[in-house]
Amino acid sequence: MKSTMTKLLSALVATGMVAAAHAADLKIGVAEALSGGAAQYGAAIKNGFQLAADEINAAGGVNGNKLVLQVEDEQGKKEEAINVFKKLIFQDKVLMVFGPTLSNSAQAADPIAQASKTVAFGTSNTADGITSIGDYIFRNSVTEADVLPETIKVATKHTGIKKVAVLYGNDDVFTKSGYDNFKKALADLKIPVTTTETFAKGDVDFKAQLTKIKASNPDAIVLSALIAEGAPIMVQARQLGINVPFIGGNGMNSVKVFDLAKGSSDGLWVGSPWSIENNTPANTKFIAAYKAKYNMAPDQFAAQAYDAMYIAAGAIKSVKLSGNLEADRKALRDALPKATHDGATGKFAFRQAMGKNGKPAGYDAQQAPIVSVTKGNKYVIEK
Repeated sequence: MKSTMTKLLSALVATGMVAAAHAADLKIGVAEALSGGAAQYGAAIKNGFQLAADEINAAGGVNGNKLVLQVEDEQGKKEEAINVFKKLIFQDKVLMVFGPTLSNSAQAADPIAQASKTVAFGTSNTADGITSIGDYIFRNSVTEADVLPETIKVATKHTGIKKVAVLYGNDDVFTKSGYDNFKKALADLKIPVTTTETFAKGDVDFKAQLTKIKASNPDAIVLSALIAEGAPIMVQARQLGINVPFIGGNGMNSVKVFDLAKGSSDGLWVGSPWSIENNTPANTKFIAAYKAKYNMAPDQFAAQAYDAMYIAAGAIKSVKLSGNLEADRKALRDALPKATHDGATGKFAFRQAMGKNGKPAGYDAQQAPIVSVTKGNKYVIEK
């Protein structure tokens, strides 16, 4: 006859009150800017991760294990990103870390992950050189070097641009990298630059730069900016009677532009692997689920985070976790380069990047960009 304790345990297992012995929580670090100027990206990213994790857990988790997100606010600051990475990796002992939000922060914090042999997976870092840090550094955000030439080509095709002015933030890794890639793409396409102007993060008055730009009479303004500065630039340009198109980078590809630039948001060209107007089954499902959960439309950053969680979960599913954190982190790193996915941002695979020493390093996204232009508070896909 079974003992009373044995009968009780059997009953609890049968009713689901005790999990199966093999099930465990998989702690995943999320380091994003949830306050400060970059929070408009970080909040959407966090939402994308949580939506995907909830869906994966509802479907049985990863090999029966539940994804648990350990979320920390790195405030969009390099020093905080370093501190948060250290906390997640050494104190919280997460399996891997997603983030940080900005390329500036990634350049500072990713070496912590590389040195500790822990995967750092960026979903919004597009500046040059980040994955050259090492072989534990991954991203599914398509680089500016891949996106910007195509954005300029499509914008030029539709608007007949002959010459452009350039305006960029010169104190940020992302906006400076965007400028470098814009400059190269314009030279390759033999498009003359009428003037090049700069600004700094936190600036609010851009009239001096825009007045010089207006005097140079460009057909478009090439803008490498985060949206906190980029949206006011568009507003002030229209106030000065500058009604030419803007060609922006990854930082301007957010539905927030319609709120921040209000009636001045039309005529902005951006490129990204994701568009809210891309009606694939996977993207339509994601958009509907995101709206249902958060009562707002998603943006590129939410979509890339959502797909990244599925990419990582697929890699984790393919390995046998031993419970030894060091071994499990390495097993995930070894599995992740082979991961593929067809999600909200389309078909995805990794490609290996080269380090500064010329040797193979981390992994970049292999995806084709979609080019869109803003019209009437919508992103409209153009080809």
